[in-house]
Amino acid sequence: MERITLAATDRSPMVDFDFEGGALRLEGEAYPEDAASFFGPLLQALGQFLESEPGRPIRFDVALSYFNSSSAKALMNMFMLLEDAAEDGQDITVRWHYIEGDDTLQEAGDDFAADFVKTRFEMVETPAV
Repeated sequence: MERITLAATDRSPMVDFDFEGGALRLEGEAYPEDAASFFGPLLQALGQFLESEPGRPIRFDVALSYFNSSSAKALMNMFMLLEDAAEDGQDITVRWHYIEGDDTLQEAGDDFAADFVKTRFEMVETPAV
């Protein structure tokens, strides 16, 4: 599948979905005007990739400094696709990045992690600058 790269904007995160390398990344802030139109194509591409490349290990780095409820729903939908693949035996790791002392983002990552059994969630604390 073709790599998806999108530059960050003031309302949407940087996207780098390197399907060939099995490395997905979202970074920045996520509160786009229309979350469905922003995340929809990413969700669709992820689903197609998982169907076409079963068994390929995937690492999904999520380094969001802020996201709204619509973006949280989109993340949940992506994580559900990954969980389905993990249930089928695929090696899936979500690395949830947060800044030291940002209890809100740490708790959000913990909440997502609690919802999934087969997908491995790793909490990655970055030192505050």
